[in-house]
Amino acid sequence: MTSTTRTSQRRRHITGAVVVLVALIVGLSFTRDTPVGSTTAAWSADESATGVLQAAEIPAPTLTRDCQFRPGLLGLGARVRIFWDIPDGYTFDDVEVSASTSGLGSLLEPLTGFNLTGNTETTDDGYRTDVPTNLLGGLLGLGSELEIAIKIQDPQSDWTSETTSVASNAGLIGGIGGNCRNLS
Repeated sequence: MTSTTRTSQRRRHITGAVVVLVALIVGLSFTRDTPVGSTTAAWSADESATGVLQAAEIPAPTLTRDCQFRPGLLGLGARVRIFWDIPDGYTFDDVEVSASTSGLGSLLEPLTGFNLTGNTETTDDGYRTDVPTNLLGGLLGLGSELEIAIKIQDPQSDWTSETTSVASNAGLIGGIGGNCRNLS
């Protein structure tokens, strides 16, 4: 065989292989584009439903009388006396007392070391709670203000009521000029 015959045979083999390869690629590409048949899905029904969403409303404790600032002797033993009552349906165990010594509107924190049961007595119109002020505020005063808040924590839902609050100013040195006022 001559070299031209070999070259032409090689070209035919290569051309044949390319034609087979192109035919294979074209054939496979048509099988991928086979359309999916349509479906008949529908989202309709003759049924309807209604519902009501209601948030729990926890009533706040009420102040039954004006609070009192009790300065003690030279500011020692200074306390704030609060007269209040629990709303119907709640117990003394549902009550939480918190305080802020940084001024009105600041963060209220639970009173540490304060025993609500040990500092509260029952009265004709509810309860009387004596909250000791801190020693420095009661002794030196310096116009420091204390906010005391009482709220109800619902035991079933863990929701809490709005706070019922009083504010007390220890007055000047030794509690002179100290006062208390109901905020809500």
